[in-house]
Amino acid sequence: MACSPFLFGVLLCTAGTLSMKTLNHVTLKENGSITIPCLYENQYKPNLKYWCKGYFWASCKVKAHANDTGKWTITDYPAYNIFTVKLNNPTSSDSGSYWCAVEIGTHANPDYRKYLYVTVKSAPDVSVSSSSVCGHEGGDISVQCLYSSGDQNKVKQWCRYKDQRCYTVGSADTSQNPSVQISDDDGRRSFTVLMTGLRWTDSGWYFCSVGDLQVPVQLLVQRDNENKTESDDAGLYPSICRNQTAGKNMEDSNFSPDGSSDQMHWTFLLLYTALPLLLLLLLVLVIWRLAQKHKGALIQKRGPDVYSVAKSPMTVAYDTVVFKKAEDGEQNQVSISRPPERYEVIYSTPKLQ
Repeated sequence: MACSPFLFGVLLCTAGTLSMKTLNHVTLKENGSITIPCLYENQYKPNLKYWCKGYFWASCKVKAHANDTGKWTITDYPAYNIFTVKLNNPTSSDSGSYWCAVEIGTHANPDYRKYLYVTVKSAPDVSVSSSSVCGHEGGDISVQCLYSSGDQNKVKQWCRYKDQRCYTVGSADTSQNPSVQISDDDGRRSFTVLMTGLRWTDSGWYFCSVGDLQVPVQLLVQRDNENKTESDDAGLYPSICRNQTAGKNMEDSNFSPDGSSDQMHWTFLLLYTALPLLLLLLLVLVIWRLAQKHKGALIQKRGPDVYSVAKSPMTVAYDTVVFKKAEDGEQNQVSISRPPERYEVIYSTPKLQ
């Protein structure tokens, strides 16, 4: 992976360092977390990527390979020609010289690499309010870059990795993109970057720079009609962005322009109003049924009428007449005629003629 000292000369040992891009001097806070991007050329997509520590390339020690996890986590994104190195819970002992590297494996063509220095401090001289920023096409984002009091008079910049284009605080350069505004926050030891009218192509890696110190910032710009899932570019699409997108999608579903929210509102209102009416109607029906049942019970208890009144010219005839003795209760079926005395007469089943 490393060149043999003096065997191929200084040119061979420095070959491959011209086109790989990363930061020069990164500063970060103890026990925090930082992700450092390393950009490589298209022809190195299939090659193994690794992270090496040591001032001299020939004697540096490999700390992690791609897809390794631990204190140093390396993730390769061949589709974007970039791999990232994440340092978890750094301490001051992690300060030192490092190399982003791509394994080539031949002495004639040494490994592809780029040197950088990492400083870990309890109170770093340069930091950012957020290392991952998300936005939507046409929208705006702002990034606050913080610096120490000793860096007040140093050059302050906002730069993009891909093309190394920088915007400088206090610059009067009219050729710079007007959608990027950078201003020093007087007296607050910070400067603010405002990017307006975001485009999807603005997505990528940037860095705040104060003097020779740099801190990386990842910007994700999402198209409004883009449906990104949890599995899509998980590392390039941080969880903070997924959460913001989920919140926006929830908002959009609640206040969609096609009127579906209004329809749901009216449906709920209709159900809310109709339900008490249905319950009231059901209660009235139950009370009516109970009243009818009670009335029928009273009629049954009272028994049938013992006489009928017929108005002329209507006559009443009975199918059956039963005479019951008043004393012993014996019943005799007799023909329709004048009942004997001392008999109780029971009439039933009248017929109208």
